[in-house]
Amino acid sequence: MHPILILVAQRLALGFLLLLAASALIFAGTSILPGDVAQSILGQSATPEALANLRRELGLNDPAITRYFAWLGGIVQGDLGTALTNGRDIAESLGGRLKNTLFLAFWAAIIAVPLAIFLGLLAVRYKDRWPDKLISGVTLASISIPEFMIGYLLMYWIAIKLRWFSSVAIINDDMSLLQKLDAIALPVMVLVLVVLAHMMRMTRAAILNVMQSSYIETAELKGLSGLTVIFRHAFPNAIAPIVNVVMLNLAYLVVGVVVVEVVFAYPGMGQYLVDHVSKRDVPVVQACGLIFAAVYIGLNLVADIVSILANPRLRHPK
Repeated sequence: MHPILILVAQRLALGFLLLLAASALIFAGTSILPGDVAQSILGQSATPEALANLRRELGLNDPAITRYFAWLGGIVQGDLGTALTNGRDIAESLGGRLKNTLFLAFWAAIIAVPLAIFLGLLAVRYKDRWPDKLISGVTLASISIPEFMIGYLLMYWIAIKLRWFSSVAIINDDMSLLQKLDAIALPVMVLVLVVLAHMMRMTRAAILNVMQSSYIETAELKGLSGLTVIFRHAFPNAIAPIVNVVMLNLAYLVVGVVVVEVVFAYPGMGQYLVDHVSKRDVPVVQACGLIFAAVYIGLNLVADIVSILANPRLRHPK
């Protein structure tokens, strides 16, 4: 079998085992949380008989391992369970929320990824000169500020002072694309600022590492311009590490939007998760955690596979 196929199969198997381990950790973590689910549903005035009946109905009296495999079996069949607080199907409720989160992450990525690569290339082209120092300084500053602080600053200056965009990012299916883009402008800005710095600095570091290679020196000795050397020789050979960091940041855009969604009251999965954590709705928390884990592991798998495919030693083994 070709070495690439073996490595890809190994990565897929490892990803499956990692997701299985993540599901066990999520279930264990939510199971050992303090408090009583039945008590939180029925309230403090519930009678002991009512609490006992609800625990039996929810299967809370069963051993943890039995409940875990029952939950896992339902997920394999596409059943994420039922929310304890409102009795609604979790998969149905999460469908629209996940779509909103992916919509927000998509537009943030559309702006952040090409801009980060462009700024990284620009910083390499003008290494140790004022454009490089300016880009590095601004990106370091953006990394240092917490995302919720960036969100509140943008909300104050752009939404309240300048009145360019709304401070609350509420979208629904009846809105046009332009209306949705106007509504999510501020959270998109926050996410772009958060992930842009990391991607730009990693792009710069990866290309500078390639620039130390002997074939780059040969290209420079041939009289090729600096831009030609960077774009035609250095950048293609730095694709693998750049793809890795891009995928990690794309995973963050989907998984790490909880704070941004809460700040701007955006109706995504992060806001949905926080709402149900406060209500101690364990099945919803477990479902959201597993989806976030699947997205993160999946995008990391894509990064690993792209890195394998981009390796010429694996594509053309001797």
